[in-house]
Amino acid sequence: MSTFVAAALTALAAKEVAGHALFQQLWHAATCVRMPAGNSPITNVGSKDFICNANAKATAGKCPVPAGSTVTVEMHQQPGDRSCGSEAIGGAHWGPVQIYLSKVADAAKADGTANGWFKIFSDAWSKKSGGAVGDDDNWGTRDLNKCCGKMDVKIPADIPAGDYLLRAEALALHTAGSANGAQFYVSCYQITVSGGGNASPPLVKFPGAYSASDPGIKINIHAAVANYVAPGPAVYGGGTNRTAGAACTGCAATCKVGTSPSAVAPSGGKPASEPAAAAAPPAGGNSNNSGGGVVAAEPGNAGTDNASPCSLGAYAQCGGNGYTGCTQCGSGLTCKAVSPPYYSQCVASS
Repeated sequence: MSTFVAAALTALAAKEVAGHALFQQLWHAATCVRMPAGNSPITNVGSKDFICNANAKATAGKCPVPAGSTVTVEMHQQPGDRSCGSEAIGGAHWGPVQIYLSKVADAAKADGTANGWFKIFSDAWSKKSGGAVGDDDNWGTRDLNKCCGKMDVKIPADIPAGDYLLRAEALALHTAGSANGAQFYVSCYQITVSGGGNASPPLVKFPGAYSASDPGIKINIHAAVANYVAPGPAVYGGGTNRTAGAACTGCAATCKVGTSPSAVAPSGGKPASEPAAAAAPPAGGNSNNSGGGVVAAEPGNAGTDNASPCSLGAYAQCGGNGYTGCTQCGSGLTCKAVSPPYYSQCVASS
């Protein structure tokens, strides 16, 4: 697209869990996100919530997008926080980032079940030289962190004009070595494509396209990974396979926060205004300080309670090989080794 203005999509002003995230904004001069009710992951690939997230209600707005143009999705840990001072998605939540489209009659009304979906973008995995285990490798979510939460996505030039749902998906594999341990962070955007052609990409259904036992979903990334294939179909021929670990380019490298409309909270939430400028990254952290993005993740101290300066919320990392952070889970939670000895997280006490 010719102008990269943030499409306000924003989040609840509630206390969130460290490491969880939301796709909240599309860099476009319109508001078109179906904002999820919270930033907890979807773990059941057979659930209807897997399509556009839990309780993500349609909005009236649609983002106009010319075929062949580029949109930019953005993720951050804390709803409404678009600074670059914290990782976009924390807690070593490594995994692929993928984008799908579904042609619909009315993007403001469709639920994503009637028509199929086709994949237009994937930033999955590449082997990092010298890396001993999968955690060391290049991943799509690691690229989100490097690019201040932003990911540029080209809309295929040959798809028909009309309304579409755009589904942004980040998959965290840190606990994926156990059954149903993979965590999906999903949001849908309502867009209207202009121009284009008459291509008819092959389609898949959600739910249905993924199985919990798929090798790209049930995998131990805390061991050496020789090869990784992201779940779902291949990227459509008019789409983009981004090499994990590549440099930030386009809007992901240059777009600045403070240029978008005020974010609008979903019903029942509180509006959150975006910061006027990006915060400076911490030493050794994200070196790209160019601005916000569309997927929201929380800062490292999110999800804590007032009982302790390091009391962690549900699903926060609390232990594992090489982990040096807080190990104290909040009230009603227990630190459990979910992928021993590599990863432990706070879960409800039994």
